[in-house]
Amino acid sequence: MGLALPSPSSPTCVPGQQHAPCFPTSVGVCILVTSLVLRCRKLPAVLRAAARALAPGGMNKTHPQRNGDVATFDSTKSFSEERGNARRQPRRACWGCTQRHVCIPAVVLLALAGAVGLALALGLLPQAPVNRFCAASNNQTGFLCDDKVTCILASQVCDRVSNCRNGEDEQEKLCSDLPHSLPGFLVFRCSNPAYWVYADQRCNGMNDCGDCSDELGSLAACPPCGSEWWNCSPVLYEYCSCIPRRLCRDSIQHCLSWSDEYICRP
Repeated sequence: MGLALPSPSSPTCVPGQQHAPCFPTSVGVCILVTSLVLRCRKLPAVLRAAARALAPGGMNKTHPQRNGDVATFDSTKSFSEERGNARRQPRRACWGCTQRHVCIPAVVLLALAGAVGLALALGLLPQAPVNRFCAASNNQTGFLCDDKVTCILASQVCDRVSNCRNGEDEQEKLCSDLPHSLPGFLVFRCSNPAYWVYADQRCNGMNDCGDCSDELGSLAACPPCGSEWWNCSPVLYEYCSCIPRRLCRDSIQHCLSWSDEYICRP
């Protein structure tokens, strides 16, 4: 006694429910789909009934009974008893079946897996944002390249020069609408909302905002001038509260008090 392959008009798993017919395009696909069907809940009872029919003394039964969609020759149990036993059996999870034990053809599963993989490869599905924050030289705010090693200064992003190997610091989505297209950690907002500077230009000793808000006040929160700077009230608009020591004693007034020429030493 052999098991026939399911026909397009017969249900694949649950009797009495309508399912989409399976039309295999090749013998190999049909065998694969059939193997999935054999894993459903109803088939173990059918296989046991077939085994009993093939057992010694099993073929001398004279009253065939129906068990699901397959005829068996077991007269010791009635059809209602077989159905009752099948219902009392715990449900088993089977690969390729839903919670209602409706088998899904392997071709459909493979097609879904391929579609998800293709969408991920093409970037059609949403992906988690990449954290590109890093500390560059002198602990300044930096931008992390794709190699996870190279950290460039924030001011090197969207400067029309590819500082990262793959050019990710010059991507159109990053530079199309400055500063709105930039990550927030790369931008410092001046006290005048119309102006902004890169984050690594804050507290660099230079008047980048034009009103010294990137060097003075609570917005910038800069530390005192370092050892390479001389603290004074600069004459030049370029500086805010300090001048570089390299400008000391160069015979040019840089501080209102002339301390850069009489006190400061390079």
